[in-house]
Amino acid sequence: MASVRKRTWLTSNGEPRERWVVAYQHKNRQHLKTFATKREAVAWRAQMQVEVKRGTHTPSSQSPTVAQAGQQWLDQATVDGLERATIEVYRQHYRHHIAPYLGPVKLAALEPSTIQDFSNRLVRDGRSAALTKKIVSSLGSIIAGAKERGQVAQNVVAQRSRRRERRLEQRHDKRLEVGVDIPTKDDLRAILNTAKGRWRPLLVTAVFTGLRASELRGLTWKDVNLDKAVLIVRQRADRFQAIGSPKSRTSQREVPLAPMVVNTLKEWKLACPKGELGLVFPDRKGAVDYHSALHRGLGAALVKAGLGEDPRHPKYGLHSLRHAAASLWIEQGLSPKRVQALMGHSTIGMTFDVYGHLFPSAEDDAEAMAQVQARLVG
Repeated sequence: MASVRKRTWLTSNGEPRERWVVAYQHKNRQHLKTFATKREAVAWRAQMQVEVKRGTHTPSSQSPTVAQAGQQWLDQATVDGLERATIEVYRQHYRHHIAPYLGPVKLAALEPSTIQDFSNRLVRDGRSAALTKKIVSSLGSIIAGAKERGQVAQNVVAQRSRRRERRLEQRHDKRLEVGVDIPTKDDLRAILNTAKGRWRPLLVTAVFTGLRASELRGLTWKDVNLDKAVLIVRQRADRFQAIGSPKSRTSQREVPLAPMVVNTLKEWKLACPKGELGLVFPDRKGAVDYHSALHRGLGAALVKAGLGEDPRHPKYGLHSLRHAAASLWIEQGLSPKRVQALMGHSTIGMTFDVYGHLFPSAEDDAEAMAQVQARLVG
């Protein structure tokens, strides 16, 4: 049973004051929550009673602040042994973006509207839409961790995300575009024909294997079998130059090599800088190269190929070459499941989400059926 009652008192100056208090029992404990108006108190009581019935209510007195939950989240990431680069990104999201806005707020006080206001403020204060999305995702992870610890009953970020995804699904169906996100075949030919020095073997490998930049930086010669024309992805290098496991279990995979890749790597192996790690694409001293160095190398190659004027801002990024590999495989007729395996995607859904529009359409199916009929009955 929850009651709403008015509390009145006099200040030290003798001025009257009043507040409205909701008193209720939750899990055999008495709780109080104060409001400025009766209307607010009655509305909150109704919402609280619904939450209690659903099992999603957490009293404010038992709820940590966002700051407290955020620090627990970072501590847990370290205990769980997450990569240093991942923890650093989490720490930046929390310290520079989440704590300054929501640090003192209790988790139980967060509502979907709070998350929307937070997201809007981030954008208004100069964060990009992409960065804002990542920051809100980190906030959702903070709340999810608190929920696992029994400190909050619901994750309002997850609730908001599900509603938002359903609402925007049709409005923001962004597809990769050839010539924008995926290099055209002419662009790829220009890149491969003009790339020189240590950048040529890296770009040739990237175009035909679809490896991520981190996987290229962590690739070793012992995982490249030029006689069998295949390489195995077993590890990657993070942005701190540390070697670690691939992005996910499915990222560990075997990728066949085109003849051009085999011949190029055979030549490169003779000139490749030697190092303790035996890397295929190291820096000039044989150590793990920086991601920024690969970006600069690609930029210079694109300028030389006539695909831009400023190597600092190339027309395509390294990830575009990964998209190019997938598009070439799909055009060649590889099945979605095979493309998933070669790309190292965790699910077939991810493959379809990114490249589904590149696979044969219903019109292609009709033409295929006509060819089946022609072969059978003429």
